[in-house]
Amino acid sequence: MIPTRPNLSKWALEHQVLVLYFMLALALAGALSYLRLGQAEDPAFTFKIMVVRTFWPGATAREVEQGVTERLEKKLMETPWLDYTRSFSRPGESLIFVMLKDETPPREVPDAWYQVRKKLGDIRPTLPAGTRGPFFNDEFGDTFGNIYAFTADGYGFGELRDHVEDIRRELLKARDVGKVDVLGEQQERVWIEISHRKLATLGIEPAALFATLQARNEMTPAGSFETTDDRVHVRASGAFRSVADIRDTAIQAGGRQFRLGDIARVWRGYADPPELLMHFNGQPAMGLAVSMRKGGDIIAMGRSLDAVMERMKAQLPVGIDVHQVSDQPRVVSRSINEFMQTLAEAVIIVLAVSFLSLGWRTGIVVALSIPLVLAVTFLCMRLADIDLQRVSLGALIIALGLLVDDAIIAVEMMAIKMEQGWDRLRAGAYAYTSTAPSMLTGTLITAAGFLPVGLAKSDAGEYTFSIFAVVCIALLVSWVVAVLFIPYMGYHLLPDYSRHGHEEGLGARLLRVVLRRRAAPLAAGPGHDTDVYQRPFYRGFRRVVTWCVTWRKTVIAITVGLFVLAVAGFGLIQQQFFPSANRPELVADLWLQEGASLDATAGEAKRFEAILARDPDIEKYVTYIGGGSPRFYLPLDQQPFASNLVEFVITARDSKVRDALQARLIATLEQDFSRVRHRVIPLQNGPPVAYPVAFRVMGPDFAELRRLSQEV
Repeated sequence: MIPTRPNLSKWALEHQVLVLYFMLALALAGALSYLRLGQAEDPAFTFKIMVVRTFWPGATAREVEQGVTERLEKKLMETPWLDYTRSFSRPGESLIFVMLKDETPPREVPDAWYQVRKKLGDIRPTLPAGTRGPFFNDEFGDTFGNIYAFTADGYGFGELRDHVEDIRRELLKARDVGKVDVLGEQQERVWIEISHRKLATLGIEPAALFATLQARNEMTPAGSFETTDDRVHVRASGAFRSVADIRDTAIQAGGRQFRLGDIARVWRGYADPPELLMHFNGQPAMGLAVSMRKGGDIIAMGRSLDAVMERMKAQLPVGIDVHQVSDQPRVVSRSINEFMQTLAEAVIIVLAVSFLSLGWRTGIVVALSIPLVLAVTFLCMRLADIDLQRVSLGALIIALGLLVDDAIIAVEMMAIKMEQGWDRLRAGAYAYTSTAPSMLTGTLITAAGFLPVGLAKSDAGEYTFSIFAVVCIALLVSWVVAVLFIPYMGYHLLPDYSRHGHEEGLGARLLRVVLRRRAAPLAAGPGHDTDVYQRPFYRGFRRVVTWCVTWRKTVIAITVGLFVLAVAGFGLIQQQFFPSANRPELVADLWLQEGASLDATAGEAKRFEAILARDPDIEKYVTYIGGGSPRFYLPLDQQPFASNLVEFVITARDSKVRDALQARLIATLEQDFSRVRHRVIPLQNGPPVAYPVAFRVMGPDFAELRRLSQEV
């Protein structure tokens, strides 16, 4: 006896109560999964970059390179999966970027960073005396989607910092907040300015002065004693509590005693030069950058942050203003709304086509399959930890046009067999045996078309993986729905063709009216299998197929010609794997010559700010002097600290005027800023890329390197 293959459609019709339970349970689980899916602007991907920063105060750039950078880089060559290192040696500072290979598996990255820490920790004792570090940053990919700028009128940075720190503590308590960093903070210092001429006149050695100050402010344990009830700690007094205490410090020299305030100027100020300055619309500012914890909901975090900021704004004194620099929750919410609008439009189009071509009841069956497939897809996305973000939403829109194909085939085959007089159970079972294998093959072939994206072992592949995953999930789910749930819905919703005859779609009715023809009546019953295919549509389609088979050589020649024409025309299409983002921001980098002071960089920043302030197409702009912006957008090419860099994040009024604004700013920089190297670009999609094309000139002779670099 030959075993028969299982028939899922027949099983579904024989267990209708169980199938109905599965439908309702999956629909409910899918709806709940959609509400709980993580929401983000971009898909998460693994940053394969670590920053190693080491300080050697007082050393020249050449000494830093030979004494620190080269030693660290030699040891870093032993790092597993290492691609290359990129280093910057500046006076007193070494900065090394450790770059892993593009194909490094994400699960191997944490171990690679552990090896970097361990290997550099082994050689730390061999670094020159006075070296601080190395310090490691393997959280280079943290995205601070919400950035706030605080400007103060009539307040110093110290007073502003106190209020910013209070708000920072409150923001850390908000829902789904991971980290909150302070931007543009100016560290306070106590400055002592002494005239060397006065010291020489009084006979005071600078070393003795420094020793006196250090001994006075040293924290020394003085022990403790116990009573019958308590332990009392003894502390030595004399530590500096204020600037006045420093001024009153007694200095002994040549048998005489001096007050420090009489021979030196002592005042409270800020670190000079500062490491990073922040401006908002040209005003000095201090910022707070907020990142989301892993697996958090960006929309819920945004609502929580808004509530905290509204409460804290009411407590700020007059003169301190809060400005929203970056609002990623709003961007994500807008993307989700655009997707839902696009989804609704696509569903309406699909339903309209279904009702026009298939008829009312058959179209209803197809229509019900769409939310069911989407619900199960959302459930699978939740289980696979795939968030709603720009790539997965795009994949859902791509899949929407494909996921109704199997449902249409299954219900149409069932309807045809019922028109031919078959009972509902037999018609549903036949639809599975005749169409399910071919539908599954077509589904798998379509899914295989996205396989190169899923198998790509690169940052771009990791970024776009959800295209492959979501499309495959949606297509496979659509096949399961077509063979399990469509027969059940067709069993209950399709009309009784033995009494009502053929259900004609609205499109066919209109065509018949236009042609002024009446369809021949169709007989029902088991003996009329061929009557269904005698309608005008099938007769016309049969004539087309017959002509193609008869003139097959002509058809093949036309097909080959169209293919060649398509290949030739493909070369005329602009080729860009990741297009620019549709956000309104522009990022402008201005680089002065290497070694330029922060004051010179700030001067160029002020000149450019004056131009931005007059442009009516600019909504706001933020200036970072001495470094780049924090990563407020995942694919941002983040710039390191550098005294010769100023970076502007410019927000246009809308994305429509962005490109014209970009061209205008580039022309202004080329004409009026000849001293700087500049770049003005919109935000990009995909993994961060500094420049599309980059050259590296290497060699032992610095003079020759500079000459060749200028030629390149």
